[in-house]
Amino acid sequence: MLETIEWMTDSRGDFVRMIDQRLLPAQQVFVDCRTYVEVADAIKTMVIRGAPAIGVAAAMGVALGVQHNADFETVCQTLAATRPTAVNLFWAIDRMRKLHALLTTAEHATAARLINQEHATGARLVNEAQQIRLDDINICKAIGRHGAALVPDGKTVLTHCNAGALATAGYGTALGVIRAAIESGKNIDVFADETRPFLQGARLTAWELQQDGIPTTVITDNMAGHFLQSGRIGCVVVGADRIASNGDVANKIGTYSVAVLAKENGVPFYVAAPVSTFDLTLHSGDQIPIEQRPREEVTHVFGVPIAPENIGVQNPAFDVTPARYISAIICENGVARAPFKQSLAVLALKASLAKV
Repeated sequence: MLETIEWMTDSRGDFVRMIDQRLLPAQQVFVDCRTYVEVADAIKTMVIRGAPAIGVAAAMGVALGVQHNADFETVCQTLAATRPTAVNLFWAIDRMRKLHALLTTAEHATAARLINQEHATGARLVNEAQQIRLDDINICKAIGRHGAALVPDGKTVLTHCNAGALATAGYGTALGVIRAAIESGKNIDVFADETRPFLQGARLTAWELQQDGIPTTVITDNMAGHFLQSGRIGCVVVGADRIASNGDVANKIGTYSVAVLAKENGVPFYVAAPVSTFDLTLHSGDQIPIEQRPREEVTHVFGVPIAPENIGVQNPAFDVTPARYISAIICENGVARAPFKQSLAVLALKASLAKV
């Protein structure tokens, strides 16, 4: 299984190793982060990307910060400021914050035990970050099991962006559904939207599915409607960065267009994401913050200019797909269908009860 991110130790101490997704598929290079600031920079510059993966990275960044005796709230705030849309980032930081608070309450922080307590706190936070990574892999496999039954045999699956092993700690959400469907014996192939402007589909989805020997075809984003109309596509499966309580979904820019085209052509549109991607505090997708990325991602491709100099540019990294276009949302606890306000709440409650 592809190792997107790992906690490592060498003679210099602990560090976080992640594959540099900016260089794939041409080069398979790993980046070592030895401070929480380096982890934050890796998230912000998209060395690592994908909602679950950046959640894992943030948790490991918190652990590094505590190990180096950095101010805890500064660490959390620095990591939280990296990317605004993916709620998994904030979920992971909050999980680490709650454990840190539990371990550093006044009753445990007596002067006589302060040094030992600080060491124990750091070790526990490292273990928690590693557990978040392991949990993510198991969650993705559970998502795959629930979603595999929805994938029609003998058809093509269309996906947008990358919601695979590279976007998680391993296995993937949307690509986890595809992997599980194939493991169950279904005969399917994949169409991967190129996903402008960062080309996550052409560079990352195509690469990792090719590594697994899964038949994959790259199409440009504006070809999706043609193939959805052709009858070849059996379903669309995408990931998510944040899901509002009414079932509206924020995902990579271009997802909304695919969802509309899928509905127009009677093709099921599925979203695969862990419960940690649910943000039930939001009534609708209108409240989801949308990250704006640098203009150069649009005006340049691999450093080569493709647009006139000084031209105006808009580069939202995500769009919001309204719930009415979504056939089902697949998570580790099952499959939610409309009305999503009720079904998502039930699946979130299941997740909470499982922790008790």
